[in-house]
Amino acid sequence: MTGAERPQGLTAYIAVTAAYWTFMLTDGALRMLVLLHFHTLGFSPIQLAYLFLLYEFMGMVTNLSAGWIAARFGLTSTLYAGLGLQIAALIALANLDPGWALAASVAYVMVVQGVSGIAKDLAKMSSKSAVKLLAPSGDGLFRWVAYLTGSKNAVKGAGFLIGTVLLGTLGFTASVMAMAAVLAAILVATVLFMPGGLPRGRKGAKFREVFSTDRNVNLLSLARIFLFGARDVWFVVGIPIYFYAVLSDGTEAGNRMAFFQIGTFMALWIIAYGAIQAWAPGLLKAKEKTTDEIVALAVRWVGALALIPAALALCALFAGGPAAWLTVTLVAGLMGFGFVFAINSSVHSYLILAFTQHDRVTMDVGFYYMSNAAGRLIGTLLSGLSFQVGGLSLTLATAAIMAALSWLAARRLRASGTQDQVSDTSESHTLRGS
Repeated sequence: MTGAERPQGLTAYIAVTAAYWTFMLTDGALRMLVLLHFHTLGFSPIQLAYLFLLYEFMGMVTNLSAGWIAARFGLTSTLYAGLGLQIAALIALANLDPGWALAASVAYVMVVQGVSGIAKDLAKMSSKSAVKLLAPSGDGLFRWVAYLTGSKNAVKGAGFLIGTVLLGTLGFTASVMAMAAVLAAILVATVLFMPGGLPRGRKGAKFREVFSTDRNVNLLSLARIFLFGARDVWFVVGIPIYFYAVLSDGTEAGNRMAFFQIGTFMALWIIAYGAIQAWAPGLLKAKEKTTDEIVALAVRWVGALALIPAALALCALFAGGPAAWLTVTLVAGLMGFGFVFAINSSVHSYLILAFTQHDRVTMDVGFYYMSNAAGRLIGTLLSGLSFQVGGLSLTLATAAIMAALSWLAARRLRASGTQDQVSDTSESHTLRGS
């Protein structure tokens, strides 16, 4: 990138990031609105999981194709499409008829959530690919990836809290319409003020190029499936419903207070997770390490991750049901899980960009985040199923198994051929404008 191009590239990077932040704020709020609103309507844990299954499945499909779409039509196309589809999904959700039968309501919300899943992963792929292409030269790749990912998760965590506050004050329909209005304003501003700097696409891009032939990309993607499955097994249904059972006294005021407390915990968890992701390069002393050494860290940290839900599962089994000491232990243990999980996630987000080639960045990032969505899909399904079949202890034990499988996949990674230091500014690892 030349000196004249670099400021324009940085401006485009900031514009993409700001749009993505706003999107993730509404995405986090919507998840809590849907989960808690339909739980109060009497949906069972497995029915609540169903509401998010198409969301995650469409995320898989979207990530598989979005890399090709971006390579063919340009990153701005996928970003604008993501924002527009999320607005449409919010408006559709606000028009849910409370008089519909349960089965019709579940089917309708699943379809709307599927559209939202497409929107989320179009926006995510655009933003993550922009990191590789637009961030300023002279800074380590790990650092820029960590900043974007960490800040995104902090914003999404704030969305969790905003969603519960909106539900308790405005109600479901008004909250959803308010978010649609805000997102529409952001879309208009993004279209009007987006500078140049993002690649426009190439007509010769083939869909078959989406599938990676790189061993490291494929193994990292497999490890990512199980890593995010390990989180969502407890995060999506099990823990929120357990906390609701403990905190709510059945009254309207008690329900509102439970919403706020659950939203606060989920928000703080995500915000802390995002902050740790941003801090990860400094914590790991990444500037002093080669990519091979970062790979070794990925193996060690996911091994540590598996131990936490295993210990919590034993505590839940011993307690035999809701208990004050168990609730305190869960809060502390899951915050510890979040710390270790954030390090793992940050390391993975660096490695996928370190492993990919510049001309394949949208393809490999799309493929990798398809695996991310697959992990969330599996975790979401297992969250409702395991909690309904075996309660909290089975939910946490399943999370431990998923983390152990991620460890097995990560052990097979080999970074030979990518020996550059993380802080390297050579052509292969520098974040450049197009």
